[in-house]
Amino acid sequence: MDRTIVVQLNPTKEQMAVLDQTMQEHTECFNAVCRQGFQTGCSNGIELHKATYYPLRAEHPDLPAQLVCASRVKATEAVKSALTWKKKHEASYPKLVAKAEKQGRPAPKFKPVRCPQAVSAPIRYDARSYWVKWQSMTCSLATVSGRVEMTFTVPKHALKYVGGKVCSADLCFHHGRYFLHVVVSLPAPTIEPTDCVIGIDLGLNRPAVTSNRHFLGDSRWKEQERRMFRIRRKLQRKGTKSAKRHLKKLSGKLFRQRRDHDHVLSKRIVQNATPGSTLVLENLTNIRESSKIGRGKNGKNVESKRRIHSWSFAQFYSFLAYKAEARGMTVVKVDPRHTSQTCSKCGYQARNNRRSQSLFLCRQCGYCLNADLNGALNIREKHLSTLASFGIALTSGSPMSSGLSQPSSGELQAPVL
Repeated sequence: MDRTIVVQLNPTKEQMAVLDQTMQEHTECFNAVCRQGFQTGCSNGIELHKATYYPLRAEHPDLPAQLVCASRVKATEAVKSALTWKKKHEASYPKLVAKAEKQGRPAPKFKPVRCPQAVSAPIRYDARSYWVKWQSMTCSLATVSGRVEMTFTVPKHALKYVGGKVCSADLCFHHGRYFLHVVVSLPAPTIEPTDCVIGIDLGLNRPAVTSNRHFLGDSRWKEQERRMFRIRRKLQRKGTKSAKRHLKKLSGKLFRQRRDHDHVLSKRIVQNATPGSTLVLENLTNIRESSKIGRGKNGKNVESKRRIHSWSFAQFYSFLAYKAEARGMTVVKVDPRHTSQTCSKCGYQARNNRRSQSLFLCRQCGYCLNADLNGALNIREKHLSTLASFGIALTSGSPMSSGLSQPSSGELQAPVL
């Protein structure tokens, strides 16, 4: 398994100047390849290499050839993403215009997708352009002035990964300091997989509810985001120099808060599951386009829309995946459709089964429990149904005759929260 160690470099003044020059020339190469690919509509790495390599080598003779190729690789990824978004955006705009005309509103202004451009593009190093020595805590990087060797500092929480096999690394510049994101390869743990399957329902009000009856996440997280939004809105309205200075201090704070929340939540989920289990989550891709949450003009709907558009579920998936891998767990995704409308006891599906955000009451059998817990049970059983369709039976699974499990007597007394 791979892990990333973020170490802080300790360069001298002369080495700092060399790194600055290397980063500047690498960024210029990155932007040049992006312009070439975006203007021609080409996202093929081989074609972009043929079109840009020799002109860039002539323009930046001191920049190592390996770093020129690295800038082209990163630019190809950015161009491919931009062209995909451009195609999707242009295809969806006529639908937005038709919808606005149908509702009697003015057509929205078309905002074209711009060419990717970086101010400081991180440099991706490989085994041929850098090395790391864990014993002396030193590294050597290829620059415009040849190889530069310097020391680095490893944070305490990453010391357990020190000594692993070194793979690639990214050199990043942030707030006047250089950091090296070193990817190390570690042996995977030898943990036998078990038949334990845990469904996890993710949400905005309750961050995570598991089918083994764990309600995870803190209620204060939502209020922290609300407070941060109110402060930023107030400062933006004020517009004074002191307000702008305060906004600059708050830059990135909300991102760091969400990152911390996702780390805490994923860690709690893994800690509340036995090693070797299977964690089943909803596939929330494209939920922002398909969801009906927040459609309206009142304050509550606007807040819901803002929250769902800032929901960092993809980041949470990545955190949960690598934490689960360390304990021999498997993370899978299932189709989320109808998991909140279906009764986990009798299988009856109706939209009005969910009376409120937290209350689920089946219209057919009268089964009552927390709505998020009911969704987690349905997510678990949907995965078990998929396994049963392939002829895979688990000893911990339940009868699948109706596609849903029959809850135990303990589940019938689930609290309504």
